[in-house]
Amino acid sequence: MELRTLRYFVAVAEELHFGRAAARLHMSQPPLSRAIKQLETDVGAELLLRSAAGVTLTPAGAALLEEARTLLDQADRARVRVAAAAGAATLTVGILGDSADPGATRLADAYRRRHPDVEVRVRDADLTDPTCGLRAGLVDVALTRGPFDETGLTVHRLRADPVGAVLRADDPLAGRDHLELADLAGRRWFRFPDGTDPLWQSYWHGGEPREGPVVRAVQECLQAVLWNATVGLMPLGHRPPGELVVVPLTDLAPNPVVVAWKDTGPLVRSFAQLAVAAYRS
Repeated sequence: MELRTLRYFVAVAEELHFGRAAARLHMSQPPLSRAIKQLETDVGAELLLRSAAGVTLTPAGAALLEEARTLLDQADRARVRVAAAAGAATLTVGILGDSADPGATRLADAYRRRHPDVEVRVRDADLTDPTCGLRAGLVDVALTRGPFDETGLTVHRLRADPVGAVLRADDPLAGRDHLELADLAGRRWFRFPDGTDPLWQSYWHGGEPREGPVVRAVQECLQAVLWNATVGLMPLGHRPPGELVVVPLTDLAPNPVVVAWKDTGPLVRSFAQLAVAAYRS
Protein backbone atom coordinates (compact mmCIF):
# COMPACT_ATOMS: atom_id res chain seq x y z
CA MET A 1 0.00 0.00 0.00
CA GLU A 2 1.34 3.40 -1.00
CA LEU A 3 0.99 6.39 1.32
CA ARG A 4 -0.59 8.37 -1.51
CA THR A 5 -3.31 5.75 -1.95
CA LEU A 6 -3.93 5.72 1.79
CA ARG A 7 -4.38 9.49 1.69
CA TYR A 8 -6.93 9.03 -1.08
CA PHE A 9 -8.77 6.44 0.99
CA VAL A 10 -8.81 8.63 4.12
CA ALA A 11 -10.25 11.53 2.12
CA VAL A 12 -13.08 9.38 0.75
CA ALA A 13 -13.71 7.77 4.15
CA GLU A 14 -13.93 11.16 5.86
CA GLU A 15 -16.03 12.85 3.19
CA LEU A 16 -18.15 9.74 2.44
CA HIS A 17 -18.45 11.12 -1.07
CA PHE A 18 -16.14 10.60 -4.04
CA GLY A 19 -16.87 13.99 -5.58
CA ARG A 20 -16.10 15.94 -2.40
CA ALA A 21 -13.00 13.81 -1.75
CA ALA A 22 -11.73 14.46 -5.29
CA ALA A 23 -12.22 18.21 -4.83
CA ARG A 24 -10.41 18.07 -1.48
CA LEU A 25 -7.50 16.23 -3.14
CA HIS A 26 -7.49 18.57 -6.16
CA MET A 27 -7.94 15.71 -8.61
CA SER A 28 -10.66 14.35 -10.86
CA GLN A 29 -13.00 11.59 -9.70
CA PRO A 30 -12.17 8.72 -12.14
CA PRO A 31 -8.52 8.23 -11.06
CA LEU A 32 -9.61 8.48 -7.42
CA SER A 33 -12.18 5.72 -7.96
CA ARG A 34 -9.59 3.56 -9.72
CA ALA A 35 -7.11 4.05 -6.88
CA ILE A 36 -9.66 2.95 -4.27
CA LYS A 37 -10.60 -0.10 -6.36
CA GLN A 38 -6.92 -1.04 -6.59
CA LEU A 39 -6.54 -0.58 -2.84
CA GLU A 40 -9.47 -2.94 -2.23
CA THR A 41 -7.80 -5.47 -4.51
CA ASP A 42 -4.49 -5.07 -2.67
CA VAL A 43 -6.01 -5.64 0.78
CA GLY A 44 -8.40 -8.33 -0.43
CA ALA A 45 -11.50 -6.75 1.07
CA GLU A 46 -14.31 -4.37 0.19
CA LEU A 47 -13.66 -1.09 2.02
CA LEU A 48 -16.54 1.09 0.88
CA LEU A 49 -20.17 0.47 0.06
CA ARG A 50 -21.28 2.67 -2.83
CA SER A 51 -24.93 3.57 -3.40
CA ALA A 52 -27.05 6.37 -4.82
CA ALA A 53 -27.35 7.74 -1.27
CA GLY A 54 -23.57 8.03 -0.89
CA VAL A 55 -20.69 6.04 0.53
CA THR A 56 -20.45 4.07 3.77
CA LEU A 57 -17.54 2.24 5.35
CA THR A 58 -17.50 -1.53 5.70
CA PRO A 59 -16.05 -3.02 8.90
CA ALA A 60 -12.83 -3.62 6.96
CA GLY A 61 -12.89 0.00 5.79
CA ALA A 62 -13.36 1.30 9.33
CA ALA A 63 -10.40 -0.78 10.49
CA LEU A 64 -8.20 0.47 7.64
CA LEU A 65 -9.21 4.08 8.30
CA GLU A 66 -7.90 3.88 11.86
CA GLU A 67 -4.64 2.26 10.74
CA ALA A 68 -4.22 4.60 7.77
CA ARG A 69 -4.53 7.69 9.94
CA THR A 70 -1.84 6.32 12.27
CA LEU A 71 0.50 5.46 9.38
CA LEU A 72 0.04 8.83 7.68
CA ASP A 73 0.65 10.67 10.95
CA GLN A 74 3.86 8.71 11.50
CA ALA A 75 4.98 9.44 7.94
CA ASP A 76 4.30 13.15 8.40
CA ARG A 77 6.24 13.20 11.65
CA ALA A 78 9.16 11.50 9.93
CA ARG A 79 9.19 14.10 7.15
CA VAL A 80 9.10 16.93 9.68
CA ARG A 81 11.99 15.45 11.68
CA VAL A 82 14.08 14.99 8.56
CA ALA A 83 13.34 18.55 7.43
CA ALA A 84 14.24 19.87 10.88
CA ALA A 85 17.51 17.92 10.86
CA ALA A 86 18.29 19.46 7.48
CA GLY A 87 17.55 22.92 8.87
CA ALA A 88 14.69 23.45 6.46
CA ALA A 89 11.56 23.07 8.60
CA THR A 90 9.59 26.31 8.29
CA LEU A 91 5.91 27.13 8.04
CA THR A 92 4.59 30.51 6.96
CA VAL A 93 1.15 31.31 8.38
CA GLY A 94 -1.03 34.13 7.12
CA ILE A 95 -3.21 35.69 9.78
CA LEU A 96 -6.15 38.02 9.39
CA GLY A 97 -8.03 39.29 12.40
CA ASP A 98 -7.51 39.30 16.13
CA SER A 99 -4.12 37.82 17.00
CA ALA A 100 -5.27 37.67 20.64
CA ASP A 101 -8.07 35.23 19.74
CA PRO A 102 -7.97 32.45 22.40
CA GLY A 103 -8.32 29.85 19.65
CA ALA A 104 -5.23 31.18 17.88
CA THR A 105 -3.32 31.23 21.16
CA ARG A 106 -4.24 27.59 21.87
CA LEU A 107 -3.26 26.67 18.32
CA ALA A 108 0.14 28.35 18.64
CA ASP A 109 0.82 26.51 21.89
CA ALA A 110 -0.27 23.16 20.48
CA TYR A 111 1.76 23.55 17.29
CA ARG A 112 4.88 24.50 19.21
CA ARG A 113 4.49 21.41 21.41
CA ARG A 114 3.94 19.13 18.41
CA HIS A 115 6.69 20.65 16.25
CA PRO A 116 9.27 22.29 18.53
CA ASP A 117 11.91 22.32 15.76
CA VAL A 118 9.73 24.08 13.18
CA GLU A 119 10.22 27.80 12.64
CA VAL A 120 6.80 29.41 12.26
CA ARG A 121 6.78 32.66 10.32
CA VAL A 122 3.69 34.85 10.58
CA ARG A 123 2.47 37.23 7.89
CA ASP A 124 -0.13 39.77 9.00
CA ALA A 125 -2.50 40.47 6.13
CA ASP A 126 -4.67 43.50 5.51
CA LEU A 127 -8.36 43.45 4.68
CA THR A 128 -7.86 43.54 0.91
CA ASP A 129 -6.87 39.85 0.77
CA PRO A 130 -8.88 37.45 2.94
CA THR A 131 -6.61 34.56 1.86
CA CYS A 132 -3.65 36.34 3.51
CA GLY A 133 -1.34 35.78 0.54
CA LEU A 134 -2.28 32.14 0.01
CA ARG A 135 -3.09 32.49 -3.69
CA ALA A 136 0.07 34.51 -4.31
CA GLY A 137 2.20 31.81 -2.67
CA LEU A 138 3.30 34.12 0.14
CA VAL A 139 2.09 31.77 2.89
CA ASP A 140 1.65 28.03 3.36
CA VAL A 141 -1.59 28.19 5.33
CA ALA A 142 -4.00 30.94 6.36
CA LEU A 143 -5.92 31.47 9.59
CA THR A 144 -8.53 33.89 8.42
CA ARG A 145 -12.19 34.78 7.98
CA GLY A 146 -14.66 34.18 5.17
CA PRO A 147 -16.44 34.29 2.95
CA PHE A 148 -14.16 34.43 -0.09
CA ASP A 149 -13.66 32.62 -3.39
CA GLU A 150 -12.48 29.13 -2.41
CA THR A 151 -11.57 27.96 -5.92
CA GLY A 152 -8.38 25.88 -5.79
CA LEU A 153 -8.20 26.07 -2.00
CA THR A 154 -9.10 23.73 0.83
CA VAL A 155 -11.08 25.60 3.48
CA HIS A 156 -12.16 24.23 6.86
CA ARG A 157 -14.56 26.15 9.08
CA LEU A 158 -13.44 26.46 12.69
CA ARG A 159 -16.03 28.74 14.27
CA ALA A 160 -18.68 31.32 13.41
CA ASP A 161 -18.85 34.70 15.17
CA PRO A 162 -21.94 36.93 15.47
CA VAL A 163 -21.42 40.34 13.91
CA GLY A 164 -22.51 43.85 14.83
CA ALA A 165 -22.49 47.38 13.44
CA VAL A 166 -19.61 49.62 14.55
CA LEU A 167 -20.85 53.10 15.47
CA ARG A 168 -19.69 56.19 17.31
CA ALA A 169 -20.84 56.14 20.92
CA ASP A 170 -22.86 59.32 20.29
CA ASP A 171 -24.62 57.87 17.22
CA PRO A 172 -28.46 57.87 17.56
CA LEU A 173 -28.44 54.09 17.02
CA ALA A 174 -25.65 53.34 19.49
CA GLY A 175 -27.96 52.75 22.43
CA ARG A 176 -30.07 50.11 20.71
CA ASP A 177 -29.97 46.49 21.92
CA HIS A 178 -29.81 45.26 18.36
CA LEU A 179 -30.14 46.46 14.78
CA GLU A 180 -31.15 45.19 11.37
CA LEU A 181 -29.37 46.08 8.15
CA ALA A 182 -32.39 48.13 7.11
CA ASP A 183 -31.76 50.42 10.09
CA LEU A 184 -28.48 51.41 8.44
CA ALA A 185 -29.91 52.18 5.00
CA GLY A 186 -28.56 55.36 3.45
CA ARG A 187 -25.58 55.56 5.82
CA ARG A 188 -21.99 55.86 4.63
CA TRP A 189 -19.89 52.76 5.27
CA PHE A 190 -16.20 52.08 5.20
CA ARG A 191 -15.47 49.93 2.15
CA PHE A 192 -12.62 48.00 0.54
CA PRO A 193 -10.63 48.90 -2.59
CA ASP A 194 -11.86 47.89 -6.03
CA GLY A 195 -10.59 44.43 -6.95
CA THR A 196 -11.07 42.97 -3.47
CA ASP A 197 -12.71 39.53 -3.45
CA PRO A 198 -16.42 40.08 -4.34
CA LEU A 199 -17.76 37.56 -1.80
CA TRP A 200 -15.69 39.18 0.93
CA GLN A 201 -16.81 42.68 -0.02
CA SER A 202 -20.46 41.69 -0.23
CA TYR A 203 -20.50 40.21 3.27
CA TRP A 204 -18.74 43.09 5.00
CA HIS A 205 -20.82 45.63 3.07
CA GLY A 206 -24.05 44.03 4.28
CA GLY A 207 -24.88 42.61 0.86
CA GLU A 208 -25.20 45.98 -0.88
CA PRO A 209 -22.96 48.45 -2.73
CA ARG A 210 -21.75 51.12 -0.31
CA GLU A 211 -20.35 54.61 -0.46
CA GLY A 212 -17.71 55.83 1.97
CA PRO A 213 -14.00 55.95 2.72
CA VAL A 214 -11.76 53.15 1.40
CA VAL A 215 -9.91 51.20 4.10
CA ARG A 216 -7.31 48.44 4.11
CA ALA A 217 -6.68 47.69 7.79
CA VAL A 218 -8.75 47.21 10.94
CA GLN A 219 -7.42 50.42 12.52
CA GLU A 220 -8.36 52.35 9.37
CA CYS A 221 -11.90 50.98 9.71
CA LEU A 222 -12.16 52.19 13.28
CA GLN A 223 -10.72 55.59 12.45
CA ALA A 224 -13.17 55.97 9.57
CA VAL A 225 -16.04 55.48 12.02
CA LEU A 226 -14.50 57.77 14.64
CA TRP A 227 -13.61 60.66 12.31
CA ASN A 228 -16.34 60.40 9.67
CA ALA A 229 -19.22 58.75 11.57
CA THR A 230 -19.33 56.02 8.94
CA VAL A 231 -20.73 52.55 9.63
CA GLY A 232 -18.98 49.21 9.41
CA LEU A 233 -19.20 45.66 10.67
CA MET A 234 -17.17 43.86 13.31
CA PRO A 235 -17.36 40.49 15.11
CA LEU A 236 -18.99 40.98 18.50
CA GLY A 237 -16.03 39.40 20.27
CA HIS A 238 -13.78 42.30 19.24
CA ARG A 239 -13.68 45.34 21.49
CA PRO A 240 -13.40 48.74 19.80
CA PRO A 241 -11.97 51.84 21.51
CA GLY A 242 -14.12 53.54 24.13
CA GLU A 243 -15.44 56.14 21.68
CA LEU A 244 -17.03 53.39 19.57
CA VAL A 245 -19.64 50.68 20.20
CA VAL A 246 -20.69 47.50 18.43
CA VAL A 247 -24.44 46.85 18.23
CA PRO A 248 -25.50 43.27 17.31
CA LEU A 249 -27.08 42.75 13.89
CA THR A 250 -29.90 40.20 13.89
CA ASP A 251 -30.21 39.59 10.13
CA LEU A 252 -26.60 38.96 9.12
CA ALA A 253 -25.18 35.44 9.16
CA PRO A 254 -22.37 34.85 11.68
CA ASN A 255 -18.89 35.30 10.24
CA PRO A 256 -16.84 32.12 9.75
CA VAL A 257 -13.31 31.74 11.11
CA VAL A 258 -11.48 29.31 8.83
CA VAL A 259 -8.17 27.62 8.16
CA ALA A 260 -7.28 27.46 4.46
CA TRP A 261 -4.47 26.03 2.39
CA LYS A 262 -3.56 25.43 -1.23
CA ASP A 263 -0.75 22.89 -1.35
CA THR A 264 -0.88 20.19 1.29
CA GLY A 265 2.15 18.90 3.17
CA PRO A 266 2.91 17.40 6.59
CA LEU A 267 3.35 20.73 8.36
CA VAL A 268 0.20 22.18 6.80
CA ARG A 269 -1.85 19.06 7.53
CA SER A 270 -0.71 19.08 11.13
CA PHE A 271 -1.56 22.79 11.42
CA ALA A 272 -5.07 22.21 10.08
CA GLN A 273 -5.70 19.24 12.39
CA LEU A 274 -4.48 21.13 15.44
CA ALA A 275 -6.55 24.17 14.45
CA VAL A 276 -9.73 22.11 14.51
CA ALA A 277 -8.94 20.87 18.02
CA ALA A 278 -7.83 24.29 19.29
CA TYR A 279 -10.96 26.07 18.14
CA ARG A 280 -13.19 23.32 19.48
CA SER A 281 -11.83 23.81 23.02
